[in-house]
Amino acid sequence: MRPVRALLGNRAALVGLAIVGGYCLLAVAADWLPLPSPVQMVPASRLAGPSWERPFGADTFGRDLLSRIVFGARLSLEVAVASVAISLVAGTLLGLVAGYAGGWTDQGIMRVMDVFFSFPAILLALGIVAALGPSPSNVIVAIAVVYTPIFARVVRGPVLALKEREFVEAARALGAGAPRIVGRHILPNLLSIVIVQASIALSWAVLTEAALSFLGLSAQPPAPSWGVMLNEGRQSLELAPHLAIFPGLAIMLAVLGFNLLGDGLRDLLDPRQHR
Repeated sequence: MRPVRALLGNRAALVGLAIVGGYCLLAVAADWLPLPSPVQMVPASRLAGPSWERPFGADTFGRDLLSRIVFGARLSLEVAVASVAISLVAGTLLGLVAGYAGGWTDQGIMRVMDVFFSFPAILLALGIVAALGPSPSNVIVAIAVVYTPIFARVVRGPVLALKEREFVEAARALGAGAPRIVGRHILPNLLSIVIVQASIALSWAVLTEAALSFLGLSAQPPAPSWGVMLNEGRQSLELAPHLAIFPGLAIMLAVLGFNLLGDGLRDLLDPRQHR
């Protein structure tokens, strides 16, 4: 009950959970909401401002901006969740192997991770997508490659400390093999670290996907993508600023929600907070 009370007492975490939960509900229920098609063009409504009929207005082709933002949430979350899930699994496995094995195995894995760290994240993602071709699936691969070293490094450090603890030494003395020790004694003690890192990585993934979409390397028009909408809206900032304001706010709120949730989970899962 203490963790639940701690969560209920953390307003920032509750706000983050509400924002993330709201986006997830919108993404799942987008097809059943009373919204027009995000690609339906209404030339008569071209560049129309916000109104009761169209709360967020219409874009340069007369498409409903609210509908495009809602469906864009689905695309953005799909890319973010898939890429972070891949990088979480790959990075955690690499960090576990490097930290527990030590020696040349540790040095080899971490030096390869350092090579990836030597590139700015967005430039590395740009290079991967440029090589593979512009599409959401390739963006997932690019983001996963960029964030795998982060998970590997975050996991490796605690593993180096945990493998020297008494309960691990006892399991080793009783004849437990490395897979059993890692799976039953080390990995459970890393879950809080991995969960917090995943929530923060999700906010980065949303930003990266939007940046790549803005550059035309993710979803292609007329797909409802927040980055695509920002790119289209920048050309009409003086005539129709709402075309850039609402997609920008959608990205900002999503990133804010994941960051607040990550901070709340860090406080919640830190044992020192519940002593």
